[in-house]
Formats: sequence, structure tokens, C-alpha cells
Amino acid sequence: MPMAAAVLPLPMPHPTPSSHLTAFPKKPLPAGRPREWYIAHNRRLKTMRLVIALLDSGVYEPAQAGNRLIRDTAERIGVHPPSDITCRMVRALMSYGR
Repeated sequence: MPMAAAVLPLPMPHPTPSSHLTAFPKKPLPAGRPREWYIAHNRRLKTMRLVIALLDSGVYEPAQAGNRLIRDTAERIGVHPPSDITCRMVRALMSYGR
């Protein structure tokens, strides 16, 4: 009598790159602010998206989140590679609640 093949559970699908990005409807940014304000605002948004993605993947400690891991996560969720400043902001935000 042939042995039955073992049924392995299917791995959980990774969230689509836009799943974290489309949680809220986008609103236009206010006009008339200095360029530095828009740069800082977009950097903070990217930082929050990266922190959420890292926490979802099981990275809870800032020491676990090296620049390479943060940049790989950015690629996985479909955002442009973060700068060194943004990587530092990700680690700072992760440690903020501790």
C-alpha cells in the first residue's frame, strides 16, 4: 500500500507592496511650505512605513535593524531605498516606545 504524501501547510503570503501604502486615502499636501518641510514630511512617512513593515516581519529591537535589513525591507514593500538618515530614524522610532 503506497504511503500518503504529507500535506504541508502553505506559507502565509507576503503582503503586497502597496498593502501598507494604501491603508488611508491620500490627501494633497498643503501648498506654500518650504521645500525642507516636504522633504522632512516624506522622510517621516517613509520611516513609519518601514517601521511597520519591520515590526510585521518580527524585527522588534533597533539593534536587529541594520541598514541592509531596512533597505531590503524597503525594496520588499516597494519604496525607494532609504538614506542613512532615514535608517537612523527607523531605529530611533523603534526605540522610542521602549
